[in-house]
Amino acid sequence: MPSDAQLLLLDKNEVESLLLPDDVMQAVREAFVLHSQREGRVFPVVREPLVTGGIFGIKSGDVQVQGLLGFKAAGFWPTNRALNGEPHQATIMLIDPATGRPLCMIDGNAVTTMRTGAAGGLGLLHLARADSTRVCVFGSGVQARVQLTFALQLMPSLVRVRYLTANGHRDPAFEAHFAERCDISHANDGDRAVSESDIVITATPGAGALFDLHSVQPGTHLNCVGADTKGKRELPEGLLGRVRLFVDDQVQARQIGETQWAADHPCTELGDLLTGKAQANRRDDDITVFDMTGLALQDLTVARMLCERARETGLGTSLAWPW
Repeated sequence: MPSDAQLLLLDKNEVESLLLPDDVMQAVREAFVLHSQREGRVFPVVREPLVTGGIFGIKSGDVQVQGLLGFKAAGFWPTNRALNGEPHQATIMLIDPATGRPLCMIDGNAVTTMRTGAAGGLGLLHLARADSTRVCVFGSGVQARVQLTFALQLMPSLVRVRYLTANGHRDPAFEAHFAERCDISHANDGDRAVSESDIVITATPGAGALFDLHSVQPGTHLNCVGADTKGKRELPEGLLGRVRLFVDDQVQARQIGETQWAADHPCTELGDLLTGKAQANRRDDDITVFDMTGLALQDLTVARMLCERARETGLGTSLAWPW
């Protein structure tokens, strides 16, 4: 009855205890497949700057045949660093599509991090050369760490990592986290690091091109995370015109992703590779790019999994939410 309605709340610690990489991979893969089959809808993205210096966005969507509906309110507040807080902030809400009533509210920071890492992992599995051994990572923050974590787990052939930081200094904690899994070291020359790598991962705030066009060698694959707003970019001008381009969503990528800088360039959605609608047919000398802007469906499928696990295990806080 409406008077007995409950709203389940999952905080940061509860979410992190329930987020298992294999489960997230499965949920993210399902989101790509649903998107390819057009069973899942992705609604227009809201992404706006604030006078506070932050960026606020809403990603939403639904899967009508599954009764799945919801949104993620998220953004980037760089001044949080001065407060010893995380600049990326996200909250996910699942909603009953039959009544419009909220069902579950979830701290979305860890969800965003993990589902983006899983999406990047799927991109590597389907687009990078299987014999890749060397990877270059731009960034050493939360997203750079999760992207590299999935890369090393899914591609055991990767043995050498070179990373670059915004301040040009080593990040000992980043190195220590991966030291037992690979040969990892800091690089000062981005162009050289890119030219000597089979895979390049860009996970920065997207303030501008990170390396020169000439440094990208035939056969390289690039996973691009940082461009998620109009005006952002990580790749040099002219590169997209030379590559085979893959995206999570064509419309979204052309609006806010790296693809905005080559909006007329043909691109293929990764979900279509998973469902067989398209084939990668990668040649050894192809340069491939996976432009990741993040699908609302990824947040929703992962959030549903968390909500179900929380109810099974008794985690979370239930609040009376009568109507």
